[in-house]
Amino acid sequence: MTKISDNLEIIQNKIETAKKKAQMTQDVKIIAVTKQVTVARTTEALEAGLLHLGENRPEGLLTKKGEINNKAIWHYIGSLQTRKVKQVINEIDYLHSLDRMSLAEEINKRAEKPINCFVQANVSGEESKHGLSTEEVIPFIQSLAQYDKIHVVGLMTMAPNTEDEAVIRKVFRDLKNLQTQVIELGLDYAPCKELSMGMSNDYEIAVEEGATFVRIGTALVG
Repeated sequence: MTKISDNLEIIQNKIETAKKKAQMTQDVKIIAVTKQVTVARTTEALEAGLLHLGENRPEGLLTKKGEINNKAIWHYIGSLQTRKVKQVINEIDYLHSLDRMSLAEEINKRAEKPINCFVQANVSGEESKHGLSTEEVIPFIQSLAQYDKIHVVGLMTMAPNTEDEAVIRKVFRDLKNLQTQVIELGLDYAPCKELSMGMSNDYEIAVEEGATFVRIGTALVG
């Protein structure tokens, strides 16, 4: 198995190349998606200098966090069932999958402090993907004003699994445009400065289109 530090160096170089190509200056944080790897492999990621770890199930998150303690910044990147909010919401630093009012209500009820949330948008419109439609995102964010435990730091999306770069790029560009519209609203609880988009197969395109967080599993940790 390739050393994570070697993989990380390759990914960081590709990110810098993508930023230069698109004349982007944004800081891009790499989330190591550790959902399918061991605690030992996750620890190796931290030792390689990665701070941000992503999990998509409560069990995996709680197990790894229990072993690793507080050395990491924890991201919950999967769809979160309302009934499981109480298990994880006070154990994470970021939630990448806020996509419905019932989830917002439960977070507000259970969270002990404001939670950094990404509103998930299904920009591609694929039935297999979670998230709000593009048209639903702004009304949804506006309806969160009453929830003092929800801090909308940005938007998140997943591009289609395709070789067609133009299709992928359009999804990311559309999310960037949507982010601009949210920022223009000037909402204190939704500064929306971040974009969580791009995974192992498309993170370079995502960076060129303005990603500030990329979620990388296979290419980084295996």
